[in-house]
Amino acid sequence: MKTFIHHDISEIKRITNTDGSRLYETPTGQRYPSVTTITSLHSAKGIAEWRKRVGEEEATRISTRAAKRGTKVHGMCEDYLRNGHIEPDIFHQELFGSIQPLLDQIDYIHCLETPLWSDHLQVAGTVDCIAEFQGKLSVIDFKTSTRPKDRDDIHNYFMQTAAYAVAFEERVGIPIGRLVIIMAVENDDPRWFIEKRDNWIAGFRKLRLDYKNKYGI
Repeated sequence: MKTFIHHDISEIKRITNTDGSRLYETPTGQRYPSVTTITSLHSAKGIAEWRKRVGEEEATRISTRAAKRGTKVHGMCEDYLRNGHIEPDIFHQELFGSIQPLLDQIDYIHCLETPLWSDHLQVAGTVDCIAEFQGKLSVIDFKTSTRPKDRDDIHNYFMQTAAYAVAFEERVGIPIGRLVIIMAVENDDPRWFIEKRDNWIAGFRKLRLDYKNKYGI
């Protein structure tokens, strides 16, 4: 079984606006956009072009399937890290199994699906995992993909985890400089990436400013 490190982190309230955007309300009443809402600005243009190219109906079908796949594998990762086992799932077992050896290298877990917020960045969200990976404290994000992706394809993932590193340090006073992306790929070997927080936090701050200039939040 994994070792868990407890931190007394207050709950935050999730609020969904009428346009589908997500806000979080902190214990002090501040309302912040989600980390993923901010990082989605990075890929918004490319996604819009892709939807136009494949058509709205097909794009919606693919996006819905990907979202369900991601949610299921995330849940399996959480169950495995928390309980040491998962419920059998014939549809996602192979995908989860591909990254299980990487999950076995995670221990001393500080956060697992834990809400965090940063007053400095004015954002909030739920981090997948903060733990030691290969013996080094890291912000860890679990991803799924239909095709193999390279480092240049996932800049938004690095910015996302960098923001959670800042939020965690604000909440508990422990700095984290290491980011880890673990990606399960359909019908292929898994991918995993390690980056430094300081290489990506400036990019996140720029996106956060762009969002504020656009939406006033």
